[in-house]
Amino acid sequence: QVQLVESGGGLVQAGGSLRLSCAASGRTSSNYAMGWFRQAPGKEREFVAAISRSGGSTVSADSVKGRFTISREYAKNTVYLQMNSLKPEDTAVYYCAARDARNAATGPSQYDYWGQGTQVTVSS
Repeated sequence: QVQLVESGGGLVQAGGSLRLSCAASGRTSSNYAMGWFRQAPGKEREFVAAISRSGGSTVSADSVKGRFTISREYAKNTVYLQMNSLKPEDTAVYYCAARDARNAATGPSQYDYWGQGTQVTVSS
């Protein structure tokens, strides 16, 4: 089993940047494919980006392509989401998730473990 803790959220102006971190404890995160999701008030949780267990493959939502980058640092058991050119519509609680599989996936139901979330607010 793995425990996930997100950090790095906050308030930023439109056009700014943030880097979210997801620190894993318990079973090492290198055993899992990892993903980032977000949920805005009144909306369903949506896929943002994911990375394979090996780190060799990533996938991201069309809404964030070219702006957000997912990466992982095995030595620190941490996954990152670099968010650039932020827009007000990026405002949401961002969740990190782990999937006990090799490949990245885009559906929330495909993930086995979740963090508690970190708030990102982008002002216009």
